[in-house]
Amino acid sequence: MSINDPQWGGRGGNNGNDSGGGRRPNPGPPDLEDIWRDFNKRLNGMLGKRGGSGGGNNEGGGIPPVDLNPRTIGGGIGILAALVVLVWLASGFYIVDASQRGVVLQFGKFVETTEPGLRWRLPYPIQSHEVVNLTGVRTLEIGYRGTERNKVLQEALMLTDDENIINIQFAVQYFLKDPTEYLFQNRLPDEAVMQAAETAVREIVGKSKMDFVLYEGREQVAAHATTLMQEILDRYKTGIMISKVTMQNAQPPEQVQASFDDAVKAGQDRERQKNEGQAYANDVIPKARGAAARLMEEANGYRQRLIATSEGDASRFKQILTEYAKAPEVTRQRLYLETMQQVYANTSKVMVDAKGQGNLLYLPLDKLMQVSAGAVLPPQAASGNAAELAGRNAPRQAAAPVGDVPPQLERMPDAGSRDLRSRDREARQ
Repeated sequence: MSINDPQWGGRGGNNGNDSGGGRRPNPGPPDLEDIWRDFNKRLNGMLGKRGGSGGGNNEGGGIPPVDLNPRTIGGGIGILAALVVLVWLASGFYIVDASQRGVVLQFGKFVETTEPGLRWRLPYPIQSHEVVNLTGVRTLEIGYRGTERNKVLQEALMLTDDENIINIQFAVQYFLKDPTEYLFQNRLPDEAVMQAAETAVREIVGKSKMDFVLYEGREQVAAHATTLMQEILDRYKTGIMISKVTMQNAQPPEQVQASFDDAVKAGQDRERQKNEGQAYANDVIPKARGAAARLMEEANGYRQRLIATSEGDASRFKQILTEYAKAPEVTRQRLYLETMQQVYANTSKVMVDAKGQGNLLYLPLDKLMQVSAGAVLPPQAASGNAAELAGRNAPRQAAAPVGDVPPQLERMPDAGSRDLRSRDREARQ
C-alpha cells in the first residue's frame, strides 16, 4: 500500500468512515488486517478466482476464504516451477574476459577450459566454473611488506659463502600460464612461489661471496634466481611463469652497518690508490721504453757511422796507396799540401818567412774572414779594404815559394787531417 492510499491510517474498507461504534480514524500506520485482506485478494486473482466486491462486503473485518481448488493450485505451481527452472537454467551463463580463461567443473571434477566470451554450463550443483586471470602480473614481496622499512627479518637474513650475514629484500613478478595446473596440481600455488623464491635466493647467496652479492653481482643473482625458481615451479607443475626478480635492497645487518661502511671506504681507497699507481705506471713506463729505444737507435746509428767512416778511410787509403805507387813524389807533395791546408784552416794568424829576403810576412786571416763575411764593415768598405790588403800583400805573396804557401784555405774533416798528418810524418821519415 502506498502512502496516498485512502485506507492509510484507517481500520476498515469504508475509506476511513466511522462505522465501528464511534471510533475515530487512526492517524497511525495501516492495520495488519487490511494488509492481509489485500494480499488475499491479489492471491485469488493470481489463482483465477475473484475475491469479494470490496472491503464493504466483509463487514466483520475477517479474512475472506481462499478457494483451494486442486486444478487451480496445480496450474499455479506449474507456472512457478517453470519460472524456477528457467531461472535455474539461466544461472548457467557466465562471461569470460579476453584476459581470462574459464574452468568448468562437473561435480568438482575438471571438464574443460573455455575461451573468452559468453559461455554456458549446466547449472549448479551439476556443474560450476572458475574464472582465472592469465595476463595479470602478480607481485610477491620477500623480506619486506609494502616498503623497505617494513622488514621481515625471518625472510631477509641470509648467510653467504664467506660466513657473513646479509639482509636481502627482493620482489618477484609472475603470471599464470596454465589455469588447470594452477587450480588442481597444488593446494596453495602462491605460497609455493614464495617458498621457491626464498629457496632459490638462499641457495645462490650461500654459494657466493658477500661483496659479490652486495655490489657487482646483484644483477647476476637476480637472473640466476629467476632461472632456478622457474625450474622449481615447473617441477611441481604450478602453472606459473616467473616474469622478473628485482633486488630491492641488499646490505649487512644494522648492528654492523657502521663497521661495514668503514671497511667499504677502506676498500674504495685501496682501489683508488691502485688505480692512481696504475695510471702513473702507464705514464712512466712508455716514456722509459721510448727513451731506451731512442738510446738504442742512437747507439746503432753511431756504430753504423763509425763503421762506414772506417770503411771509407780504408778505401781512401788504398786508393792513395795505389796512386803513390804510380807517382810517389807527386803524391807526397799533394799530401803535404792538403795537410797544410787543413792546418791553416784552423788558425787565424799565419807568419810566413820568405826565403832569401830576411823578412816575415804577416797574414791576419781572422780579419780577412771578417771582411769577407761583412761582419765588421759594410759590404762596399769591406770589399775596398779587402782589395787594398790584397794589393799590399800581392808582391810579398809572389816572392814566397809556391810550395811553401797554400793557394787557398779550405776546411776539411778532423779525421782526415789526422790521417794526413800521420802519413806526412811517415813520408818524411
